[in-house]
Amino acid sequence: MNYAFEPPATVTVPVADTGTHFPVNRVYCVGRNYREHAREMGASLREPPFFFSKPADALCSHEEIPYPGMTGKLQHEVELVVALQSGGSELSVDDARSAIFGYAVGVDLTRRDLQAEAKKSGRPWVTAKSFDHSAPISPIRPVGESGHPGQADIQLAVNGEPRQQGNIADMTWAVPEVLAELSRYFELKPGDLVFTGTPAGVGDLHPGDRVQCDIEKVGSLRFVICPV
Repeated sequence: MNYAFEPPATVTVPVADTGTHFPVNRVYCVGRNYREHAREMGASLREPPFFFSKPADALCSHEEIPYPGMTGKLQHEVELVVALQSGGSELSVDDARSAIFGYAVGVDLTRRDLQAEAKKSGRPWVTAKSFDHSAPISPIRPVGESGHPGQADIQLAVNGEPRQQGNIADMTWAVPEVLAELSRYFELKPGDLVFTGTPAGVGDLHPGDRVQCDIEKVGSLRFVICPV
């Protein structure tokens, strides 16, 4: 096939301890999927899950993340990320669970001031959520190693100071429920990643901050926020 220009390389995420890479299709995100974070953001409990997305090339696995432009309030949201090996539409909860390849630790970096402005104006969140380097991610841990972590501590610290601490059992909607609901709106496919929401304690990041994230049985993620 002849292209007008050289197509970009496929975005991939390393698979932990294997030397292989997971090819990424789409990146979906779930909003307000922890009870305490829902309260923190002024939402009611057990509201239906809602979704937004990030471009695949927003993913990054390097240890230095540039502070983005056009914001004075960059915030962290640590999340369990689900990687899919199969997909489909209108999946049952059981089928959704079977579609999972593995899990990773991710951070949904957010330009919170732009998000607040978008909410106030009834506009999309794209500039707040989908900027370059906005989705740091750890290597993916296959289900065969991690199992399906129904209960696992999730935490994020900045410069050694705990900021977010919770357990994925505190999710309003469990992972298979999230996937089943998402498949009602989109046909899920192999290579899809789903960021599944964040516990309470989101906070600001500044140039020079060192971020440490851990999810029990899944992995760790470390990076530093650098000046542009």
